[in-house]
Amino acid sequence: MGYNRRDFLKLATKTTVAATAVAATSTAHASSDKKVAAEDAVGCLIDTTVCIGCRKCEDACNRSNNLPKPEKPFDDPSVLNTRRRPDEKKFTIINQYEGHPSKDKPHKAHTFVKFQCMHCIDPACVSACIVGALTKTDKGPVVYDADKCIGCRYCMVACPFQIPAYEYYNPLTPRVMKCTYCTDKITHENPNPACAAACPVEAIVFGKRKDLVKLAHEKIKHRPDRYENHVYGEYEVGGTSWMYLTGKPAEKIDLLKLPTAAPPRLTEKIQHGIFNYGILPAAFYGSLAGLMWFNRRKKKLNEQNHDDSTDNNSNKSNKGE
Repeated sequence: MGYNRRDFLKLATKTTVAATAVAATSTAHASSDKKVAAEDAVGCLIDTTVCIGCRKCEDACNRSNNLPKPEKPFDDPSVLNTRRRPDEKKFTIINQYEGHPSKDKPHKAHTFVKFQCMHCIDPACVSACIVGALTKTDKGPVVYDADKCIGCRYCMVACPFQIPAYEYYNPLTPRVMKCTYCTDKITHENPNPACAAACPVEAIVFGKRKDLVKLAHEKIKHRPDRYENHVYGEYEVGGTSWMYLTGKPAEKIDLLKLPTAAPPRLTEKIQHGIFNYGILPAAFYGSLAGLMWFNRRKKKLNEQNHDDSTDNNSNKSNKGE
């Protein structure tokens, strides 16, 4: 017979994959449950054509969150010669790119771009967290509770912007680290996040997200020579709390090209479809049943071959007599 374990495992894998595909197809046509920002949700608008790369936002963030001091001081411009990313020791960074001249700045040599957690409207990190250590607040920020975190780091894999970082150097109480939006420090007397409050040229504007979207489009309308006709973060991955105005295509300044659909709207539908309709469990237990049948069949064939071999040996022995 042509049965072997490898053939069975191939069949079981194909069965499970097919079941998952059926679940995905059945949920893809379900009604959209797209999440939208609350009416009073806050946000920040970054105008990259205004930023001067002073890094005062980095300094303010460092002090506000009691982060380790960097090896080079914040007023050292040589840091800008290297492309960096936020990590467990710095929640925001400024990177330098080739400039984009405009009518009022014909000799602009560089474009500076601030990066941090985008605080998505429908965050993939929150969806991926299995213990609720990451939550989305009504006002907009995505906040983290270290007491709940089990260190699975699914949030790091799920984030489309690759922002959450982990304290690998801390073996006893490691945390997932990212921009906090200064949620524990914003008051009526000090309404801005530390980075926005520290910006000397108002390249970062804090306010209600809906108002910032209007402001961004007004700027584009009045200065089409200065801005790309695209508010980055308005629709990317379902929309983000941090948005950008740029003087050149977003991809040229390391703002990732992403779809408008939020990742959780697909992944959660597939998960719910699989378990709501019992497709994956049925495929799993069907595979187990197939394995049992396969083993019984193999055992029966082995016994049959053994009996045939015994009979042949017996016949040879009788002929020899």
